Amino acid sequence: MAFGINRRELNDWKECVKKGEVAFLTHYWIDERFPAIRTVTKAGCADIEKLRIWGQRYGLKREWIHMRHDGFPHYDLMGETQLRILREEGLEEHINRFLEK
Repeated sequence: MAFGINRRELNDWKECVKKGEVAFLTHYWIDERFPAIRTVTKAGCADIEKLRIWGQRYGLKREWIHMRHDGFPHYDLMGETQLRILREEGLEEHINRFLEK
């Protein structure tokens, strides 16, 4: 379950993904499979090859791409990987808003 973002932020992310940009959406998250994880960043792009190449730079595997039925393929970034990638991508506002309290 996702929370902590508004409809505009979600729609902006979806538009960027549709345009073939690598776009980031960080939000609070609860999933019983990951009890210690409280946030996730979705790194999405409709251009699967572009997303694969982007992920490869960070050691992410193609098979880790979540191929959504609604057309918003993405990597789910969590934990130390999430923090490292957000820092390397210059997304300090995501870190400040969701990860460092």
